[in-house]
Amino acid sequence: MKLVHVLLVEDNEGDIVLTLEAFEESKIKTTISVVKNGKDALDFVNFKGKYKDVERPDLILLDLNIPIISGMEVLKEIKQDVKLKTIPVIILTTSSNPKEIKSAYELYTNSFVTKPLDMGEFLKAIISIEEFWLQICKLSD
Repeated sequence: MKLVHVLLVEDNEGDIVLTLEAFEESKIKTTISVVKNGKDALDFVNFKGKYKDVERPDLILLDLNIPIISGMEVLKEIKQDVKLKTIPVIILTTSSNPKEIKSAYELYTNSFVTKPLDMGEFLKAIISIEEFWLQICKLSD
């Protein structure tokens, strides 16, 4: 069975560690790549620069509040690109602003998850994402 490749776009070290820990407990074998800003996220999915030899992600976990290029702009560029728009993008952010939620769905995010502040709840949220997107859903090749 092919490993599921997840791209985590996150600049908060604590959230990166917690997310990686949650995926380590996964029943699904995954490869996780981490980038910490929007420019690197777009370079990664477009195989540019130091990312020219990476594997295309099957799923993207995207924070909105990332440096250089915002998460919302990254989402917009991915979902407007015919080669990339089939990759599910899950917004995973601290925001619960209704305007940001609406904007993300207007840009075709596949789901919007507000990061719980409690560490245990955060881990549960990541596990729920993993269970739904990697066990229940069928991802495109």
